[in-house]
Amino acid sequence: MRVLFWGTPEFGLPSLEAMRAAGHEIAGVVTNPDRPAGRGRALRASPVKEWALAAEVPVLQPVRPGAAAFLDAARRLTPDVSVVAAYGRILPRETLDLPPLGSFNVHASLLPALRGAAPINWAIIRGHAESGVSIQRMVAALDAGPVLGQTRIPIHATMTAGELYEAVARAGATRLVEVLAEVAAGRAVETPQDEARATWAPKLDREAVRIDWSRAAPELARWLRGCDPRPAAWTTLRGRSLQCFEPTVEPDAPGAGAAATTAGATTAGAPAPGTVIEAHAVRGLRVATGDGVLRVGAVKPADRRRMSAAAWARGVARGVADLKGVRFD
Repeated sequence: MRVLFWGTPEFGLPSLEAMRAAGHEIAGVVTNPDRPAGRGRALRASPVKEWALAAEVPVLQPVRPGAAAFLDAARRLTPDVSVVAAYGRILPRETLDLPPLGSFNVHASLLPALRGAAPINWAIIRGHAESGVSIQRMVAALDAGPVLGQTRIPIHATMTAGELYEAVARAGATRLVEVLAEVAAGRAVETPQDEARATWAPKLDREAVRIDWSRAAPELARWLRGCDPRPAAWTTLRGRSLQCFEPTVEPDAPGAGAAATTAGATTAGAPAPGTVIEAHAVRGLRVATGDGVLRVGAVKPADRRRMSAAAWARGVARGVADLKGVRFD
């Protein structure tokens, strides 16, 4: 089949490679316009565009995916189907109906669970035991179309959003090729979603991922893993932003305690949530939470590279003892 592929980040690359290996012709790719990136703010092409240029595949970059000029250009590519994998925009019905066999989406959850922009992040943040990928026929409502195939992926105890992202991208590519074969043969089974079981995974903006140290340590650990590497959970110290990664929960550690009072200390006299209990040259950073202690294994200060928490503590504290008792904002 001739496929018009819609995507922007790396998530779509395994699907492109799998479809081409299976004998499908990539008629063209649709991706977001080039955007400024890096310190120099130079325009940067998306990973999907870079793949298409290397493969000598036509590239379309509409500002509005429903614009008449874009639709005319897409029709000239004569696709049989559209495949969408993390394109990043909602497509109007006229666009979805353009190819004769319809439009299909590689969605990174087990629909109807976690519809929306950030299903991978929320699966970890909410403590799900498994995630997966769904191939669905696209309709006008967000992620609400019938499902043609799913693959389940277990979420292990230390899995990050980045690790799950890669696993879902690979599984989605495999399942997509299977579904396209069924569509081409006219034997695809489309199962309507149960609207009563639908849950949502809204986009995570910067303020949403600011660390609330009053939460319990296990919940905070899920937030840090669910935002690693993007959008990255963060806190502030002395007015400067610090992203935090690689959490370990120490629920029985002495010195953690109940919720903080307005005076900044716990009712039991334990350190208030967000207080640095230890900043060690080898053991790294341990922080009091609303319940338990969280060890932070890696950090990324503003405008610097990601590094071990121990290395950061050495550099910031001028002797690691200086950070003990300091409280994150």
